[in-house]
Amino acid sequence: MKLEELRIYNQADELSDEIWELVDNWTHFQKETIGKQLVKSADSISANIAEGYGRYFYKENRNFCYYSRGSLLETKNWLAKSVRRKLISAEQHAALDSKLEELHKSLNAYINAINKQSS
Repeated sequence: MKLEELRIYNQADELSDEIWELVDNWTHFQKETIGKQLVKSADSISANIAEGYGRYFYKENRNFCYYSRGSLLETKNWLAKSVRRKLISAEQHAALDSKLEELHKSLNAYINAINKQSS
């Protein structure tokens, strides 16, 4: 299977593009402070899945999935700050947070699948 066929990777990649589009409309100050952090953490979710997928050992793949999960939670943090600071609407926050929750569940399932393969 190719990386591009991995559903969890595609979910994460699409979400990071959505966040990029959102931040692209912010002012320079907003981009330089929260925007860069938000985009980097969102991009890191799929990047870590990709890096782990490319590793030879299941344990390494799993570790990169743990990093991905950390980036996912970091993204949730930046989104919460964004709504509190009125950079995004409550509706935008709720929609993105829902997608992150779904991705979180999928990522946990993927980690469990990796654990079963390594046994």
